[in-house]
Amino acid sequence: MNILPNADKAVIPVRKFTEYALHPVKGKGKAYAFEQALGYDLTNYNILIKNIKDSLIKFKATSKGDNGFGIKYEVLMILRGENGKSANVLTSWIVEHNGETRLTSAYITNREVEK
Repeated sequence: MNILPNADKAVIPVRKFTEYALHPVKGKGKAYAFEQALGYDLTNYNILIKNIKDSLIKFKATSKGDNGFGIKYEVLMILRGENGKSANVLTSWIVEHNGETRLTSAYITNREVEK
């Protein structure tokens, strides 16, 4: 299985969650989906970040090509949330030309995780 390059050193910017994905105004749809599906909101964003980071090596990374700044990847993972439920979460990453691997997006999806 192909895992995300440098997964063990992947950077997950806190602001992606506190100022967007879990923000009830700026990330309205995403925030609602994360809260309903997995029980994550601004009070426990750090647990979601840890959950994503810990899950990176368990799921396949799919290359989406080089956008000029680095190679983009998607990792579709199943996460178990704070509410005990599980949901599919699509995460997007970039492996920059300098070698840094960084999260660019994360959201709840209906896409099925490949077995």
